[in-house]
Amino acid sequence: MLLLANYEGRCGVPKAVEMLKARQNGLRAIIEGIKLVEENTDIHTVGQSSWPNILGELQLDAAVMDGNTRRSGAVGAIKGFKHPVEIAYELMERLPYEILVGEGAERFAREIEAVPNINETDASIKAWKKHLSQVLTDEQKKDFPNIRLLDVKSHAVDPEKLFDTTVYLSLDDEERISSATSTAGWAWKYPGRLGDSPIIGAGSYADSRYGACACTHTGEMTIRAGTARSVVLYLKMGFTIKDAVYQAARELGELQTGYLDEVTIHAINSLGEYFVLGVNSSEPIKYVVWNGSMDQPETKKAEKYMTY
Repeated sequence: MLLLANYEGRCGVPKAVEMLKARQNGLRAIIEGIKLVEENTDIHTVGQSSWPNILGELQLDAAVMDGNTRRSGAVGAIKGFKHPVEIAYELMERLPYEILVGEGAERFAREIEAVPNINETDASIKAWKKHLSQVLTDEQKKDFPNIRLLDVKSHAVDPEKLFDTTVYLSLDDEERISSATSTAGWAWKYPGRLGDSPIIGAGSYADSRYGACACTHTGEMTIRAGTARSVVLYLKMGFTIKDAVYQAARELGELQTGYLDEVTIHAINSLGEYFVLGVNSSEPIKYVVWNGSMDQPETKKAEKYMTY
């Protein structure tokens, strides 16, 4: 058995480990772990109290994938619900689709009686208003929100540089490999922006025959390279876990435009091995891992790969 999570998601790891130890379904274990992250108001990049988009609306994304069936479920730009990762799972279970976004995802959430929630908090709104006060001109402040958002889009950067999407990967006692992700995306993003988290094959992918991968930070880059799927395909080709991740990182490095720094690739394989690599990381990147031989989860540092 194995659980791998990024450091931002550490508060949910004990719950997921508890369920894996009890030989429960690995996908359900990591979903329950991520739900604890989604409701943790001290984390501002996932779920409740995250940094909103440029209009002050908190739009959330999430995805799950069962490596046995290779079915997935994802939701994007969803507002007003506590646990988008659970809604993504229910989509996978109840509908023949792989992804729902915006109003459609919210309608589905209401129909399955998902837990509603006002995710914006005093802390997140205060941070948003402070950001607006710093980036808008006096004229824009007077007319906001009826302004050209294109004129402020360049300011949509995350105030927490190394903390973002929560990703979990697991290998359970039945050798099922699973992945799950949840995020609020970039702080102050343009409304409707989707990153890699709800895009299967970019932000996450799971195949019980070979392994799984999930990525954090700038999703635009891993979307362009299909990074998560690439890692699993390299595992299928017989690469070691480390070589598979490094090869995917090299492909990211070949992109000539975009913001690549801080992208982090997390991967596991069917042998119970794992590897985490930070691309152009400016500071040490930590992650959390547990396997059946460990009494407790351990925090470790990712390797670093520089493309310049």
